[in-house]
Amino acid sequence: MRIIKETKIEFMGQRKFGFILSGTLLIAGLLSLLINQGPKLSIDFKGGTLVSVQYNSNIEISDVKNSLKRFSINGENFDFSSEEVKYFGSQSAISVRIPLIENAPDNFAQNIVDHLYNSFPSKVSEDRSVFVLNKGSVGPKIGAELSGKAVMAILSSLVLILLYISFRFEFKFALGAIAALTHDVLITLGIFSILRYEISLPVIAAFLTIVGYSLNDTIVIFDRIRENIKSSTKTNYDGIINKSINESLSRTLVTSLTTFFVVFILWFFGGEVINTFAFAMIVGVIVGTYSSIYVASPIVLLLNEKYPSK
Repeated sequence: MRIIKETKIEFMGQRKFGFILSGTLLIAGLLSLLINQGPKLSIDFKGGTLVSVQYNSNIEISDVKNSLKRFSINGENFDFSSEEVKYFGSQSAISVRIPLIENAPDNFAQNIVDHLYNSFPSKVSEDRSVFVLNKGSVGPKIGAELSGKAVMAILSSLVLILLYISFRFEFKFALGAIAALTHDVLITLGIFSILRYEISLPVIAAFLTIVGYSLNDTIVIFDRIRENIKSSTKTNYDGIINKSINESLSRTLVTSLTTFFVVFILWFFGGEVINTFAFAMIVGVIVGTYSSIYVASPIVLLLNEKYPSK
């Protein structure tokens, strides 16, 4: 299906604007990461305890924090009123996040659930299974291991992509693709840092999906460039790239819009648990489509001008 026919857009003539826009977004994201001392990591990586509960009616966060001032386990007193407490999808659901505590008591997460249940007896039902939405704890060793594996997963995918595209196309094409993929991940990470969204394991899965999605768009354009190089002997290189992007534009837009609508609906209706994953995918679809045209292809053009093919 072609929704756009016979376009003659000078994409390579706009590459300076693309580099400026990308540079601005990258700098803003990196500054946010520096100011915030890195991304906001979930307990998957930092370790700690996360509990989410559902009350029968709306509840004030300030009331929950006040209740956490008087928290006692096995005769030991804790004050968690300054820890993160936020709504979990609605104003009747609450999420409490407690950072890692050395020598935490056994069944620490369940103790928090019991405390939140007993603190507001008029807002809970007798069935405790309905009250608990989510609870879990992650130790420091597991968190550090997951962090290392997440970084290795992303780096490994980029290295394998570099090797694959170098073999299928040329090394300069591989460099353009890797630059675009790195651009996509860094901009998405920067936006998460600016908005103070947590980086969790589902978000890492979204990053890897973004890499694959963006690469798919880039490969389609590169393949068209290669075919046009073979069939055209007089057109200059930037003309070939413009022609290739225009010929692929309808397919790119159909694929991107289809994916965007799906992940947007997932973000809008999916609930709190999948919210950050879907948001990362929304950003990734937009940035990935943009980078295939305005990052990967211009870099191939610049490398060809400096190191033309023989």
